[in-house]
Amino acid sequence: QVQLVESGGGLVQPGGSLRLSCAASGSIVSINAMGWYRQAPGKERELVADIGSGGRTNYAHSVKDRFTISRDNAKNTVYLQMNSLKPDDTAVYYCKAEVAQYSWSAYYDYWGQGTQVTVSS
Repeated sequence: QVQLVESGGGLVQPGGSLRLSCAASGSIVSINAMGWYRQAPGKERELVADIGSGGRTNYAHSVKDRFTISRDNAKNTVYLQMNSLKPDDTAVYYCKAEVAQYSWSAYYDYWGQGTQVTVSS
């Protein structure tokens, strides 16, 4: 089994910062891409940012230059540094990891339980 546990969400004022963390644990041989998604009320889940095993990053246009994704491969952990937060960033943030549990297996997607980020004055 593989578990992803997010932390770091909360309430912040517009213009503030938060740092999300997501640690993967369990039966893991290799992790390919890791990423952050978000879902606001009444909206579909959307990609915020992802990062490949080699460090290549990809960002949604709405967060580029404000958010930074990074990862620590030794800790199987992905981070999302969020600066200059806006009310439109309010959502539940989910992490996802592409995990191979065995050396001979394919990669499968695993999701965290989500962490609430609320940007409000």
